[in-house]
Amino acid sequence: MTRFVTRVLAATALALSLTACGGGDDPAGGDARGPIVVAADLELSGSGAAAGRAFQRALELRVDQLNGSGLTGGRTVRLQVKDNRSDPAESLRNIQDFTRDRAVSAIILGGCDQCALNAAKTLNDKAIPAVSLAAAGAVASPVAERRFLFKVGPNANDNAAALAAELRRTPGLRRIGLLHTSDGYGAEGAVALDRELRKVGLKLAAKTEVKPTEDNLEDAVEGLAADAPDGILVWTGPGQAGLAAAATAEDNYRGKLFFDAAAAGDLFLGGAAGRTPDGTTMVFTQTMVIDDVIATTPAKAARKQWFSDYTARWGSYYGIASFAADALQLVTDAAVRANADPIAPDRGAIRDQLEMSQMDGLSGPIRLTPDNHSGLMRQSLTMLVARGGRWRLAG
Repeated sequence: MTRFVTRVLAATALALSLTACGGGDDPAGGDARGPIVVAADLELSGSGAAAGRAFQRALELRVDQLNGSGLTGGRTVRLQVKDNRSDPAESLRNIQDFTRDRAVSAIILGGCDQCALNAAKTLNDKAIPAVSLAAAGAVASPVAERRFLFKVGPNANDNAAALAAELRRTPGLRRIGLLHTSDGYGAEGAVALDRELRKVGLKLAAKTEVKPTEDNLEDAVEGLAADAPDGILVWTGPGQAGLAAAATAEDNYRGKLFFDAAAAGDLFLGGAAGRTPDGTTMVFTQTMVIDDVIATTPAKAARKQWFSDYTARWGSYYGIASFAADALQLVTDAAVRANADPIAPDRGAIRDQLEMSQMDGLSGPIRLTPDNHSGLMRQSLTMLVARGGRWRLAG
């Protein structure tokens, strides 16, 4: 009975999401006006491949779900994917190719910060909207220089505020250290944490910066552990977060570990890097632990169904997958609302619709405005804890 209710709520949530966007049903269920073509530039090989493959899987699943819903204005969604090999130069070439295809309504960009930053001018010049899955705030700001570029994913300021509140609630934290990457998002995190920790009467005792591609963190963690015996904040991607956790275990570190949202990767912890210690805390959305959440609303039911469908198709879950699915939902809804021509869609009209988007997405509440092109809202965040080899809802 519970599973039946969950599926009904999930179906209702999908219907509400799409009909709220103004899309009408096609009684014949056909594609009378041609497909909505969405391009995706993803890191399917190279250093960002793990996240890129998760994004691709999420996009493929969401396309199937949308096309099976009958609620996309009588049209199908078609996906075009290119591998940028985790190379910003290759990414820009892919994006330039997509802009020349007049059938493409919008582009979804992967998790590469520099790729999105490099593309901003081309997107503006060619007037084609794009939603990036990168973490750095500079991807979506300043808005005046990012008119056609939007973002769905972690926000440094929101994540830092949530972590600072969690540290304040945790007893015994006096000397805290930060391990962060030397990229844009890592720098944003260091600044945001300094500011937010001061608000709650805490401060960082030490900081250590590592390259995003560094695969040996033992020396960095050992030095940080000596300076920060009470707790370490890890502000890196999932691969390096796992390495950092393994290094603390090797060093017999007795302090507490805290992860930023960018660390969210595999649901089950372990693998080559070693198991993340029980009690490690991470700020993220409920999507990754949605089986711990009761489906009391259609949106929560939709998230539970998404988690179930993703794991059924791909065998496990990857934390950031829902960001890609929400990005696809945003651009599809915007194309439906803009009544986009399938031969040569009005990309400017789609951009305008994107800039007014609001939805209770798979990742949580998302809102885009003319003044804010980074859509994931602070209410989407919660605290997760490592327990028994997987992430669970804290508290």
